[in-house]
Amino acid sequence: MPTTHPIKSSIEAGSVYYYSDPSLKSTYPHYCIVVNIDPSKEGVIFLVHASHRINKVRERRKGCPKETLVEISPLQYSEFNKKSIIDCNEVLERDIDVIASKFDQRKLEIKPVMGLRLVRILRKGLIVSNQISPHIKSLLKE
Repeated sequence: MPTTHPIKSSIEAGSVYYYSDPSLKSTYPHYCIVVNIDPSKEGVIFLVHASHRINKVRERRKGCPKETLVEISPLQYSEFNKKSIIDCNEVLERDIDVIASKFDQRKLEIKPVMGLRLVRILRKGLIVSNQISPHIKSLLKE
């Protein structure tokens, strides 16, 4: 009997993966947070990523609604070692198999789940953003 992949069996809203995503144009890994309501039932997952370059992100997104830039401190999510910002004007859409494959290749670490209260704030930021497609927004409404 086949066993379920650790990513597929544990994925939930707030799952956090630490890896280097090719679309982020940097060589170092990022914390990427799953924002789907029920990702285990969907083939595609939506991820937002954290950056510690708060001023750079704020400068780049000057004209965006303030709710789309969410700062999270180590007190709110203990895996962060410094205050970080999540730009909810950008979402990574990934097939769950791609994430599972990165895990199998040891190119991705599973981190502790982020609390649902924070995930809801991130979803709200995505829904408020004028950079996110209506299709994705509709999937994030509870």
